[in-house]
Amino acid sequence: MAAPGPLALVQAFVNTAAEEGQHRWEAFTDPGSLRYWLVRNGLLGEEEAIGETDVAWAREVRRGLRSLLAANNGGEVDPGALETLNGAAERAALVVRFGPDGRAALETGAGGMEGAVGKVLEAVYAGMEEGAWERLKTCANGRCGWAFYDRSRNRSGRWCSMDVCGNRAKTRTYRRRTSARGI
Repeated sequence: MAAPGPLALVQAFVNTAAEEGQHRWEAFTDPGSLRYWLVRNGLLGEEEAIGETDVAWAREVRRGLRSLLAANNGGEVDPGALETLNGAAERAALVVRFGPDGRAALETGAGGMEGAVGKVLEAVYAGMEEGAWERLKTCANGRCGWAFYDRSRNRSGRWCSMDVCGNRAKTRTYRRRTSARGI
């Protein structure tokens, strides 16, 4: 299920890559696929050009965001991820702007690829301001990493799907416990 509000964009961006056992899926395989995704999600104009370095940068920013989401599920924040995301915010020329109602919002001052990434970072900031950020997490199954929105009352959700990843984790724990007892 999609995260609410601006976090839906962050979730969609992070979920452009997936891993399941030996299988890996990547949405940003080349400049064309990245451009398609950005245009489809309203982050880039039809006429904007995308290059190979943009693909590598988008993947790097995605890894940084995934690290923050893992921290929302009990993991550690990687200092390298923070460096990547701070660099991305700088490239996107994120600034505070005041709207007609006098409320401040974060907006990107850049265009092109930098502006597109800036809009994703704007959504991160908005989710944090709304107090919903901590509910956006990556699956605790290290082989999955899928971003999900924790809708549990006490914010204790750990897996993207209890039926798949949660069941696998509980089965592994059970097998370890029973093999340790010699059953």
